[in-house]
Amino acid sequence: MTTPAAIGFVTVSDRASQGIYQDLGGPAMVEWIGKALTSPWRPISRLIPDERPVIEATLRELADIEGCALIVTTGGTGPALRDVTPEATEAVCDKMMPGFGELMRAVSLKVVPTAILSRQTAGIRGRSLIVNLPGKPSAIADCLEAVMPAIPYCVDLIGGPFLETDPAVCKAFRPKQK
Repeated sequence: MTTPAAIGFVTVSDRASQGIYQDLGGPAMVEWIGKALTSPWRPISRLIPDERPVIEATLRELADIEGCALIVTTGGTGPALRDVTPEATEAVCDKMMPGFGELMRAVSLKVVPTAILSRQTAGIRGRSLIVNLPGKPSAIADCLEAVMPAIPYCVDLIGGPFLETDPAVCKAFRPKQK
């Protein structure tokens, strides 16, 4: 029996964490991953304010204590003063994976010209891949659709669990074995 892969979902939002408005980004990430993955997994969700120490502590907890193979975040990637998710991500990562952010911005630019304001990034902490996504649910879907084909192989390379995807939603790419 395969142990379900732990996947972390972090919504970074002052207002949603205070209950001023409903968190739509977190559920959008969980729903999309739920459609894409066919291998067993379990969600671990967090809703936190735009506070760099809290974001860093949450990412460390999900990676080091909860053992999440993949951690996706939403919120805090813009140019506003309180947007510090990329800085927190970089602070806790051993390696940065700039190609994720480059691809997400390229995809988003096809939809909205303000995508150039986005500072999404990704990095690796131990055996966890952390990916910063935008805050809008439709943008979350666009970006996950773009980067998910590379995520299972990246998780393989860092010693994480084998993640399988539904090819009808997202075809994971793995190099052919010789």
